[in-house]
Amino acid sequence: MAAPPPRSSTLVRLFQAAGYRLETRAGVTVGVRSLDHRSVVIVSTARSPADMERHFPVDSVRRTIVYDDDPGPACRAFAAARGIEVLDPSTLGPALGEMLLPPPSGSDAGNASDPGFLDLPFPMIRPGDRTVRPRIGRAEAEALCGIDHPRYTLRLVPYYVAAYRVRPSTADGGHGAILHRVVAVNAANRRAEVWDEGERELVADVPEPHQRLAPQFAEAAATPLAIEAIRQQHTVRVDHTEQHGGALVIETRRVAPSVDDVRIGPFVLLYVPHWYAEGTEGRVVIDAVTGRREG
Repeated sequence: MAAPPPRSSTLVRLFQAAGYRLETRAGVTVGVRSLDHRSVVIVSTARSPADMERHFPVDSVRRTIVYDDDPGPACRAFAAARGIEVLDPSTLGPALGEMLLPPPSGSDAGNASDPGFLDLPFPMIRPGDRTVRPRIGRAEAEALCGIDHPRYTLRLVPYYVAAYRVRPSTADGGHGAILHRVVAVNAANRRAEVWDEGERELVADVPEPHQRLAPQFAEAAATPLAIEAIRQQHTVRVDHTEQHGGALVIETRRVAPSVDDVRIGPFVLLYVPHWYAEGTEGRVVIDAVTGRREG
């Protein structure tokens, strides 16, 4: 008879030792490892994967739910359709070793010869949770805007968001480690940016009164904007030094990854809260997540 699996407290210590950052919220324990963007949710009671999916970070590359008991075939089928791995006492033991293994040295999840680079990142699907939770309230927005007596409106701005993989160039002309990140294209002004890990949490809606804006262009137009932002984000500077007579000449070049070194997964439409401060002096837009002033 197989030995019983470790209890939740033991699992927590094992995942912490393996480099996962753990947090307990809403009755579940969520572990995230930034080096390879793996995430695990530890559940002590029978709960649907649909409820657990919202706990995974947006940029998770591999998602696993660990149950204390067999969740049943319906639960497994639903999770499989969402690309979520489900483990219970009968399957945890064989899988645990692989989950605790450290990622390959010197990379986020692989290297330049990783055959998985040719695969598209897993689609970012969050049923019901399509809005980013605001972190900047109206009081903070008022302190940041710098306009006298403006009218404040919270607007949910649409973004086309996708996970991506990139293989940056190196100073010696080769390829660096494969990186996994998230790119977001503002569907109102076409501005694209790379999002920082763990900075945004998805929710179904926000309690504050707000307006929800509609995308101003089709999803297909987001791809070239995203690729250009990714290439700019991962451009490296190369210094080439030559001796000319008695002078030392340093030539600096900026080398961006090629289009072939970028893989973008399917886009999902998310809504990001922004404070619009409009007054007689003009309008200022403040990102309600980062506090960044955008206009």
